[in-house]
Amino acid sequence: MSRLGINIDHVATLRNARGEDHPNILEIAKIVKSSGANSITIHLREDRRHINDKDLSILCNSNFLINMEMAANFKMMNIALKNKPKFVCIVPEKRNEITTEGGLNLKKNFNQIKKIVKKLNQNKIRTSLFIDPTINNIALSKKIGVNCVELHTGKISRLVKKKKKFKKEFLKIKECSKFGKTNGIEIHAGHGLDYKTTKILSKINEITEYNIGHFIIGESIKIGISKVILKFKKIIR
Repeated sequence: MSRLGINIDHVATLRNARGEDHPNILEIAKIVKSSGANSITIHLREDRRHINDKDLSILCNSNFLINMEMAANFKMMNIALKNKPKFVCIVPEKRNEITTEGGLNLKKNFNQIKKIVKKLNQNKIRTSLFIDPTINNIALSKKIGVNCVELHTGKISRLVKKKKKFKKEFLKIKECSKFGKTNGIEIHAGHGLDYKTTKILSKINEITEYNIGHFIIGESIKIGISKVILKFKKIIR
């Protein structure tokens, strides 16, 4: 059975809108874990737009398997080494983007990423790279020294949502997944995933982990809001 990682960044987005502590990150993390998630993903962005350093410290010092997403720089590497999350996923990051727009440019940043990966691996932090699904990216990831990669699934997710042809993108992801497994690279998938796209990708046996965030948080509001309203109606009767 494939593993499921839940990204809780947007719980922090909602909390930060009021500058208080509701919803509480630790409480949500406990619910996520008790609901069966295998790990919890948090992206400590350089502008701290959602998850902050305190969140990272609290979660890493609690009984959770934390997958810390971070930019490919030495400042973030040192933060990871200080907090010691179980996993790290190195992602590209731009200040002006709404969300991560694509995979890492491994060719351009090869030497720096390799140094960061080596240091994290030496400290027993499993490190993956967030990459666009190409054979060349898998090959470069192998040379960098990671044991796993996360394939950017944004394109296939958009095609599925718009009810456009997605077979070509699906086959590309499948080919990369098989190539990765053959070369000793564990394959993860993430970005833009919903029920339908995840079901489609679940046919690729080589994908061993899915990391999903925004859709799950949004769907949780839709499914749970009626229960909260009913509870308040009962209180004010």
